[in-house]
Amino acid sequence: MEQLLTDSRRLIYPETSLFFALPGPRRSGVDFIPDLYLRGVRNFIVGQDLDVADFPEANMIRVQDPLLGLQQLAADHRNQFDLPVVGITGSNGKTMVKEWLNQLLEDRFRIVRSPRSFNSQIGVPLSVWQISEQHELAIIEAGISQSGEMRRLEEIIKPQIGVFTNIGEAHDQGFTDTEAKIREKLLLFKDSSVLIYPADQPELHRTILDWHTRHPALVLIDIGREKSCALRIVSVAKQQGLSEMTLAYRGESFSLTIGFEDEAALQNAITCTAVMLWLGVAVQELQTRFNRLNPIAMRMELKTGINHSSVINDSYSADLSSLKMALDFLSQQRQHPKRTLILSDILETGRSAESLYREVAGLLRKYSVDRLIGVGEQIGDAASWFADAGLREMIFFSSTEALLERIPALQFRDETILLKGARIFGFERIDQVLSLQVHETLLEVNLEAMAQNLKQYQQLLRPTTKIMAMVKAFSYGAGGFEIARLLEFHKVDYLGVAYADEGVALRKAGIRIPIVVMNTEENALAPLIEWQLEPVFFSLRGLDAMQRLLRKEAISFFPIHIELETGLNRLGFPSVQIPELLEHLSGTDFRVQSVFSHLAASEEAQQDDFTQHQFDTFLSMSGRIQDVLGYPFIRHISNSAGAVRNPSLQLDMVRLGIGLYGVDPAASSLLDLKEVGTLKTTIAQIKELEAGETIGYNRLGVVEQAMRIGTLRLGYADGYPRSLGYGTGKVWYKGRLVPTIGSISMDMTMIDITEIPDAREGDEVILFGSDLSVAELAKWAGTIAYDILAGISQRVKRVYFE
Repeated sequence: MEQLLTDSRRLIYPETSLFFALPGPRRSGVDFIPDLYLRGVRNFIVGQDLDVADFPEANMIRVQDPLLGLQQLAADHRNQFDLPVVGITGSNGKTMVKEWLNQLLEDRFRIVRSPRSFNSQIGVPLSVWQISEQHELAIIEAGISQSGEMRRLEEIIKPQIGVFTNIGEAHDQGFTDTEAKIREKLLLFKDSSVLIYPADQPELHRTILDWHTRHPALVLIDIGREKSCALRIVSVAKQQGLSEMTLAYRGESFSLTIGFEDEAALQNAITCTAVMLWLGVAVQELQTRFNRLNPIAMRMELKTGINHSSVINDSYSADLSSLKMALDFLSQQRQHPKRTLILSDILETGRSAESLYREVAGLLRKYSVDRLIGVGEQIGDAASWFADAGLREMIFFSSTEALLERIPALQFRDETILLKGARIFGFERIDQVLSLQVHETLLEVNLEAMAQNLKQYQQLLRPTTKIMAMVKAFSYGAGGFEIARLLEFHKVDYLGVAYADEGVALRKAGIRIPIVVMNTEENALAPLIEWQLEPVFFSLRGLDAMQRLLRKEAISFFPIHIELETGLNRLGFPSVQIPELLEHLSGTDFRVQSVFSHLAASEEAQQDDFTQHQFDTFLSMSGRIQDVLGYPFIRHISNSAGAVRNPSLQLDMVRLGIGLYGVDPAASSLLDLKEVGTLKTTIAQIKELEAGETIGYNRLGVVEQAMRIGTLRLGYADGYPRSLGYGTGKVWYKGRLVPTIGSISMDMTMIDITEIPDAREGDEVILFGSDLSVAELAKWAGTIAYDILAGISQRVKRVYFE
């Protein structure tokens, strides 16, 4: 078998795939075997007996634990190869160190590395499975969330070179204390030759030294400022985006300059230096190698492009593994009918050009790419091998410059464009030309964080409990089809929108799963039928209007949803109207899909009695409807907070809203939610002001002493509340909170940067994100997070990334 498959959505080559039917908290992998069999998969690892008569051509291997089987297979595969393996663990920086090492060493070794952040109990085996005879170095990262996990990963990776990046608070809940977490992670290096780690974290340093007494053969390379450190940081000077470091290793001092200033980047760079020195890279070579480091963010970004197109920028590297993942992401986008791939030469693979590009051609055919634009001499020479790729068009350029000259003639329009290029080709220049240019304020939306938030809620629910994901109000400001596409991919059962036009926009973008319109308007009933949207009715008048339209169109069994009033006192049929409602539902052309209500205060413990009263009322009212209709329907009342605080209220479905976006105070103690959105802008200008001068309209911002201010490129027209002026609000800038000063203008906001001497025009400033919660911002503004998120203006560019 060439491909190990654990996710049916990732199927590329059915004939050569081995599917592991892993059990899950909600669905088991065996549930997907019938579909995979129909799609051509014939080889399965299962953990339970199945009726093989349903799959006459399948090879079914029954094991006690499919996950353990996957790990054992990968461990056996690892044992077939004798090559240096770098194993990386820690709380933060694992992926960055891995990617930087790949960039720094790719001309010296043929490298295989973990795709993205494949560092889990499933990700590590899939990473190791990539190792082949052509590789000369493997770089594999390992992440754990609880005790007992690292021993399994060590048996798969077996690293000779160990890297411990740092220790932080991530996954603390899975261990008794920090020392226990460190000791669990150290199991990865029990048979390693060397361990590289930061000595400036006292608990990590102390625990490693104690652990070393039982593993004396392990060489320790500790990094820090103490003279005793194996790799000593003598000095660091930062200036104009650069950091000049003086380091000492084995008695030899040397200097390095890197194009980053933040502490995390410095730590990662020094860690990479230690690995290169251990691998025999000469000190004299280090600066040349660091000059290659790519400053582009290591993530896949989806953004709006020119001429009604979309651009997926994944141009920080080009290799087969990341190409497959990028094409998989491309295949999920159905907002445009056409798919274009701009691909550079794939370098340093150690394979023949024919073998390499024939495999690429097979990927393009599998993922239904319409147009290939190749950049580079190698891919141009391989043009004939793309003849069977099913392309409508292919064109090749010798260089990025040659492509840039021809972009107007290539007529990019109404298509999704994937940029995948080795960094030496500088595809960021293509991205700048093809992306729709708007002002420098943007909202970054972390799709991976949303997927993880969804997964955490799923793990709280019974396997039979369905999920309706709320994407109303432009998905709480995060975006439309981009968020809906992600949720559809992760198999939510319903999407919920506020009004019909929101649902129509999603259907036009290719969203196919059921969409519920929560606020049905009587003058917008026809689009419901045309676009297969499922309306909510909360009044008899609305039901009557829909019934007349259905009879006119001769449509039967049209799906609808009924909202009941149980105490929120907003919309819904009250208890006294149930008899009349049942008269309207009996013998009509409707098919009731669900009956639901809204909890008024599910997040507040002091309101639990009222929540229970609402639930009991809902059960009684929905039971009366069930008795009369005579067929089953979905019942739901619980929301994000209710799913966490009151699991007994799950019923048949829960509606997840703000929690998916990482903002759910009720879940903070139970779930590790990540905020999905980061609002950022830049400093347009810096001014020096004297005491007595004023700032902003009406001269209400008074300068009491000499100060420096920075003017930001956003204001209340972008959704930044005017109430945050005069120091009420703060922004995150250069690792600290900086207050506003003066009033918030329509397009500008001023901040006090007197205490930040290295502030520069063009610097990035965070309005909310991981370092400054939108909930905190909302508290300063005297409102709630919903209001802030939904209020982000449409003129603010959304960039989606994984």
